[in-house]
Amino acid sequence: MKRLLLLVSLFLSSLAATGDVIETPVTLPDGLGTGVMYMNEKQKEPGPGVIVVHEWWGLNDYARDRARMLAKQGYVALAVDMYGTGKVATHPKDAKSFMEAAMAEPEKMNARFQAARNMMLKQQQVDPDRLFAIGYCFGGGVVLNQARMGTELAGVASFHGSLGTDSPAQAGDIKARVLVATGQADPMIPADQVTGFVKEMTQAGVDFQLLSFPGVKHSFTNPRADAVAERFEMPVAYDAHADQVSWQALTDFLEHQD
Repeated sequence: MKRLLLLVSLFLSSLAATGDVIETPVTLPDGLGTGVMYMNEKQKEPGPGVIVVHEWWGLNDYARDRARMLAKQGYVALAVDMYGTGKVATHPKDAKSFMEAAMAEPEKMNARFQAARNMMLKQQQVDPDRLFAIGYCFGGGVVLNQARMGTELAGVASFHGSLGTDSPAQAGDIKARVLVATGQADPMIPADQVTGFVKEMTQAGVDFQLLSFPGVKHSFTNPRADAVAERFEMPVAYDAHADQVSWQALTDFLEHQD
């Protein structure tokens, strides 16, 4: 009987954790949606927490993988569904539709993000002064806009995300440090948008870093990008070098303390 109970316990543990990472589905309050919390079971002391916002495809395996990678490195990570309904697209037309529907309700998107932020602040393993948000593609734009809105975060990082805005930050608006990684050959983030972003951040007095990778296209951090490019003839491509360099920059960004 003891052996049977031990085997059952080990089986249940394997469902909840990948290596040292515990994966826990979470529900945001007020029907705002869901997410997945990732935490290293060995972590005892408070440290950085990271909210992860997905690409326009929705909260799929890629966004979860990035959150899991952060947890393996010792951070608490919450991959939040900014669509709120569990929608995941496999076709660009659906992804565009999901994204446009979410962006048509900015108040609800903000409420989802704030709910995720509040949930992270309640975690004993998260240092409230070291709460970050990162995003990819659509998610990159989401976290940058949170910074522009003055959301209390230690920093935000955008990977191949939109940099443009109709409401540029003014001096004192942005409290967070900012890291942006973009591809110089990304037609979705043209040069004038990058230039405008640099001007905006400089004039607003923001502590920011910009990584621009020559010849690199959109979705350069996602290994699945090449298959998407081939199937849908989209100007996206994975770039291992840009992926590795930008991830190391993120790690340095998370570990930096004033």
